[in-house]
Amino acid sequence: MTRTPRTGPGRGWLLRLVIAFAFAQGAVSMARPAVSYRALALGADETAVGVIAGVYALLPLFVAVPLGRRTDHGRCAPLLPLGVLLISGGCALSGIVSSLPAMAAWSGVMGLGHLCFVIGAQSIVARQSAPDEQDRNFGHFTIGASLGQLIGPVAAGALISGQGGTLGRTSALALLVSAAVAAVALTSLWRIEHRRAKGAGGKPGHKVPVRAILGARGVPAGIFISMAVLSATDILTAYLPVVGEHRSIAPATVGLLLSLRAAATIACRLVMSPLLGLLGRRALLTSSCLLAGLLCAGVALPVSVPVLAVMLAVLGFCLGVGQPLSMTTVVRAAPDRARSTALALRLTGNRLGQVAAPAAAGLIAGAVGVAAPFVLLGVGLLGAAGLGLRGEGRPGPEPADEGRTEKSSAGGSRTGPEPADEGRTESSSAGGSRTDQSPVGEAVSDRSSRRSAPGGCPRDRHADRSPRSGG
Repeated sequence: MTRTPRTGPGRGWLLRLVIAFAFAQGAVSMARPAVSYRALALGADETAVGVIAGVYALLPLFVAVPLGRRTDHGRCAPLLPLGVLLISGGCALSGIVSSLPAMAAWSGVMGLGHLCFVIGAQSIVARQSAPDEQDRNFGHFTIGASLGQLIGPVAAGALISGQGGTLGRTSALALLVSAAVAAVALTSLWRIEHRRAKGAGGKPGHKVPVRAILGARGVPAGIFISMAVLSATDILTAYLPVVGEHRSIAPATVGLLLSLRAAATIACRLVMSPLLGLLGRRALLTSSCLLAGLLCAGVALPVSVPVLAVMLAVLGFCLGVGQPLSMTTVVRAAPDRARSTALALRLTGNRLGQVAAPAAAGLIAGAVGVAAPFVLLGVGLLGAAGLGLRGEGRPGPEPADEGRTEKSSAGGSRTGPEPADEGRTESSSAGGSRTDQSPVGEAVSDRSSRRSAPGGCPRDRHADRSPRSGG
């Protein structure tokens, strides 16, 4: 008996999702520095700029879990265009308004749009990927974020200029251009969600408590690993210019170093599948966090620019592992009916890290020195390596088209995988089921079938009571 190949729409949906994510993330990465420059042009001080930047991360904290609940019991695709429209509107209106409170409000709208898009997109990847494809697909999905983070700041820097009192005008132009970039993402949002996956959420009335989700083994570890990796990326981006200033490294060189880090992250996610096949997910996650922690602490050392470039390239490669594998860790560990909520909790942790990490880094840098935050981040990544070594929760269930449900004559049922032609699931008259992998097992199943018929032979009934038959 030859196994029927799985029929599905292929992976074109993932490519379109990556393209849309690249434009959406590129718009956000372009708009965030432009918002800061625009606020400075309107007379904001450093504290006001920090508040405006914090609103971007704080506002989504209040809606992340409700959005995850809604996605668990419904479709994911509507969140994608909604998120793009909120991002585009927040960018455009931030470039038009002329008051700081309004800029803070529209910055929060931009952050809300980014949250909507990411929750919807991650939930689609989780639903439409088989368990053995989740690491690869999440790795490819996050390439879109890396591309946006690589191109967005470069584009903003090319448009914004402070010469001749043009900072306000050029920063407003950059925000309007970022709004147009976000709108381009709409062109790729077609046929993203499969019909088969739309009804995967379950009944709306049954909600898994947040405490139960956080109590599932693997979910807290995935959230902390994601926080540690994202905090390292954010602090590296924010404080490497300060390190360069102390070491007399030119801003253009600092920009190239950051671009090198982002390019190494993209390269890592392109080769995620071979790395998983070579090392396994636990060893890969643990070793990457361990090496990233050592390298992050090593940035504090007064090394030369070429050595720093090599360190940042390897660091960027290691940081590329944490985000996609933490997504898979959370998805596999969370209850089946609460995967989107678990992903939303992971994003909530990311937002908390984006708010708390810069504040803590600023306090430590002011008290101890500019290199101290990198040592703190190294310690956090070493802790993430320890959590990765502990492993994760239960593996995710097989997708619907990978398993089969067979009922017995007494009404019992069992859903099991069908990994090979030799294995089949047979049902007995007692309402149970048994999976046999050999011809001996098939013979026992044949005798069970004869027993279920009237007039079955006594020898077979005796075999049914023997240990070999499972009775």
